[in-house]
Amino acid sequence: KILTITAPLYVLALSNLGLATAPWHLAVFLLIFGIVGNMCNIAVNTQGSEAEKLFGRPIMTSFHGAWSIAGFTGALIGLLMINLHIVPYHHFWIIVGIIFINIFLNYKHLVPGKGAKAERKPKLFRMPEGALLQLGMIGFCSMATEGAMFDWSGVYFKDIVKAPSSLVILGYASFMVMMATGRFVGDKIIARLGRKKTIQISGLIISSGMFLSVFFPYVLTATFGFMLVGVGVSSIVPTVYSVAGKNGKVAPGMAIAMVSSVSYLGFLMGPPLIGYISALSSLRYSYAVIGCFGLFVSFLVTKIRAIA
Repeated sequence: KILTITAPLYVLALSNLGLATAPWHLAVFLLIFGIVGNMCNIAVNTQGSEAEKLFGRPIMTSFHGAWSIAGFTGALIGLLMINLHIVPYHHFWIIVGIIFINIFLNYKHLVPGKGAKAERKPKLFRMPEGALLQLGMIGFCSMATEGAMFDWSGVYFKDIVKAPSSLVILGYASFMVMMATGRFVGDKIIARLGRKKTIQISGLIISSGMFLSVFFPYVLTATFGFMLVGVGVSSIVPTVYSVAGKNGKVAPGMAIAMVSSVSYLGFLMGPPLIGYISALSSLRYSYAVIGCFGLFVSFLVTKIRAIA
């Protein structure tokens, strides 16, 4: 029910961005876009968790893989619109039309949520506790890593790796490609190894990739290191959301909202933390800290009984 409301609102919020004529207009529209988008994100992940229960096997990482492909597609469409000299307002409305068609064709396939008996009168705000808080911390570390790669990988290749200008984008591109690829194969790996071992190995892969790029800051080694980081983060957040949706104590939507809130703090706080540490010392030390996040993920997941 939440998704059927927030999905159209999310699309309409996107269309408003093209109407901004002043900085404060854009700020308000972005705020609305962010709020509705996060509600839609939680609802979509709840749907993924419910669908996973029906299928009886891991499928959540593939859904997040589709998100990665959508990101690539959106970037390509944006590049096309720029080359065709189409103004942002028209660009956004073209996307709105495409998404509305998609919603109309697929809303009937949504899985009805059953909720949880204990959550008949859920609180407006509730702090995650126990396993949900631990899951949130794992998501925090993973999304802090993603944020570090999104915002700082180009700077790292330019200032630390000293890559030619034509190769500065290589680190970010290799990370994104491997993250998307990892998500499409992640479900099979989870089915074979289990969620706990998959997250544990993923954390070790993140730290290995980060430390490789820190200790050997050359184009080939740093690129390979960033590829490892992409593989490492690919399955962590989808798996964390999947486990949260099956917790049995809190309604799936509420549980995913709790874990998502803590996780997204990593995405918000990770890049500024990188900048602060690099200002005090070096970007290499900043990335070494992110490598330690991977080790923390591998350690923390062993303490969570809810993950099999």
